[in-house]
Amino acid sequence: MNSEEEFYDAETALCDSKTSQENNMREKRHVVVFGHVSVCLCRHVCFFICRKTLPFPMFSRNDFSIWGFLRKCIGMELSKITMPIVFNEPLSFLQRITEYMEHTYLIHQACTLSDSIERMQLVAAFAVSAVASQWDRTGKPFNPLLGETYELIREDEGYRLISEQVSHHPPISAFYAESLCQDFKFHGSIYPKLKFWGKSVEAEPKGTMTLELSKHREAYTWTNPMCCVHNVILGKLWIEQYGTVEIVNHSTQEKCVLNFKPCGMFGKELHRVEGHIQDKSKKKRCVIYGKWTECLYTIEPKVYDANKRAEKKSGDSKKHKQAQSFLNVLKSQNAGRGTDDADEMPDVEDTVTMIPGSTLLWRIAPRPTHSAQMYNFTSFAMTLNELEPGMEGVIAPTDCRLRPDIRAMENGDIDTACQEKERLEEKQRAARRERAKDEEEWSTRWFQQGPNSYTRTADWIYTGGYFDRKYSHLPDIY
Repeated sequence: MNSEEEFYDAETALCDSKTSQENNMREKRHVVVFGHVSVCLCRHVCFFICRKTLPFPMFSRNDFSIWGFLRKCIGMELSKITMPIVFNEPLSFLQRITEYMEHTYLIHQACTLSDSIERMQLVAAFAVSAVASQWDRTGKPFNPLLGETYELIREDEGYRLISEQVSHHPPISAFYAESLCQDFKFHGSIYPKLKFWGKSVEAEPKGTMTLELSKHREAYTWTNPMCCVHNVILGKLWIEQYGTVEIVNHSTQEKCVLNFKPCGMFGKELHRVEGHIQDKSKKKRCVIYGKWTECLYTIEPKVYDANKRAEKKSGDSKKHKQAQSFLNVLKSQNAGRGTDDADEMPDVEDTVTMIPGSTLLWRIAPRPTHSAQMYNFTSFAMTLNELEPGMEGVIAPTDCRLRPDIRAMENGDIDTACQEKERLEEKQRAARRERAKDEEEWSTRWFQQGPNSYTRTADWIYTGGYFDRKYSHLPDIY
């Protein structure tokens, strides 16, 4: 490859259709040195191969008494509590939110469409896909240190991202991603409120996601659904996401309303997502359905409603027997059952039944066969903490990849990871005491607090300059 222009020509070819984009993104990727940064390229001669696994598998948590620690935390917000490293996975929360970008091809495809309803369909698919990596991810990412950053440049997928931990109490992470071809901007700030309720941990990802499509002069905003991890004390860990997500197109006043359904009595609704897109006159234009763990379809409202009526008619005769059977099982289970028993994970239907006439919007990429031994990471997540050759000295010294506790945990050295985590937390506390002594306020580097341009809610706005590579003013946080 002789020039950036040749690369972007190749990238444009990848975006010709949604199908070719999705298939190409799932192919084996190679990395070459492009400028000063190692980047992944598809179908090109390689000097460095993106890793497909972590250096060391997940360690056993069987010897750790979780209840001995968590019983003191019932009803408390866990972001204010120093958690044992046994709860963690070897990624920072800044890297975890980078996983929103795994299915960026959906944004690229939306940029090519002329119809605003069709664009909204793909934006909705992107919003759902952004939380799909949380499926079975029961490890807690490391809390970012104040001033910690993370960057990701994916020239094969046509974007770059920068994030910064802009506040410690409360913990707020701000991120900004942009297309290398100036097609889109995706940004937001997240304050993850975690609470422990005895058997489960509930996460409320407070904060607004904003997606701007430059060509169409459109801006979309939404908030993410609630997430709950069940059986943190006893039994098999399992995750559900629930709540209503409203995606608003502030240019056309069109809206997509998505209902992430809770488990329900029979577990039939676990992982299901159902909703619709309405125009500015509130007329329902299409229905969206599927699972956030699997796929998402769109269909005309009349066809969807007719299918629902047919399902209801055929299913009414089974409901009484099913309910009676469930109550009998429940009575037998509850006999002598104590409050410390696990919440059984309901049986989950493996696939979404496609209604005839539906169009597929998105399907999740399969995870590696060894994912369960690697913290249930996706292939994309496996690469996020990789320190590629030539990267150190180019990325900011505050980048997550340089955190010694995360690096030690990834390499299987739990003792060193614990020691480094304690050292870094104490160093952060000492720095805070020094600022208080000098009456000095913390100053963020790449983001500043301000109202969201479209919702007017509190947000953190990227001020630019990170990729100028001028990092001499950054603090020593590691």
